[in-house]
Amino acid sequence: MSCLQTVQDYALRSLGYGERLLPREGYTLCEHFTLIGSGMIWNVYFGAIALATGFFLATLVALGKGARNPLIRKPSEWFIFVFRGSPLFIQFFFAYFLFLSLKSVSPVFDVFTSAWLGALIVLFLNTAAYSGEIFYGALRSIPKGDVEAADAYGFSGLRRFRRIIWPTMLRLAWPAYTNEAIFLFHSTTLVFFSGFPAWQQRGDALYYANYFADKTFNPFVPYPILAGYFILLTLVIIGIFGAVNRRLNRHLPQEARRGLKLRLNLIR
Repeated sequence: MSCLQTVQDYALRSLGYGERLLPREGYTLCEHFTLIGSGMIWNVYFGAIALATGFFLATLVALGKGARNPLIRKPSEWFIFVFRGSPLFIQFFFAYFLFLSLKSVSPVFDVFTSAWLGALIVLFLNTAAYSGEIFYGALRSIPKGDVEAADAYGFSGLRRFRRIIWPTMLRLAWPAYTNEAIFLFHSTTLVFFSGFPAWQQRGDALYYANYFADKTFNPFVPYPILAGYFILLTLVIIGIFGAVNRRLNRHLPQEARRGLKLRLNLIR
């Protein structure tokens, strides 16, 4: 089978298109790259949707933690504490058994036991907690003079938040938030180890890398390929977030702009 034929057969297998059966022999490099790349579609899906939706929840959580009313502040503090204080791997299992219990109550919750939704919800809540703490720290770091200037110009309430506080918060938090985005996409590999079943046995990139490692008894080919895909994905994230960072700091002098710095998270 030519490499072009392999790409045609397996490039979209993770979405349910193309060849249904996985290769049984040979296991060429083209098959490795194609199938693992096909599985990356799910990793990008998990990361992109969780990040996009978690951004808005994180903003609300940060504002809630900074609120004076304890009825608003305490739930935000406990939300951040629970999801930051427990391992993501454990959160997957607790969520899966919770959705299984709810499934026995009503068939409506049946869809929540699938990886495409159940695991996505866990990633969404997890990144919202971490990002919420980042945004809260940025809120606390907003220069007092910016708020006083907004008051002097007659800005108040929602207008002050939308024109002054929120943009400044994002500008201060963006470098750290970029690292959180990178870590979130890396965390999508944990979906493979969670209790959530893959959709029609068409899993993510680690699912296919593990398949090749089991069949060939050689993990030194599929796993470096998987790492290479995530390195490329990380470069794309840095490029996109770097463009947003330049946009947020476009009003500052060139020497005062804060550039993005990639820092590896060894322990989280």
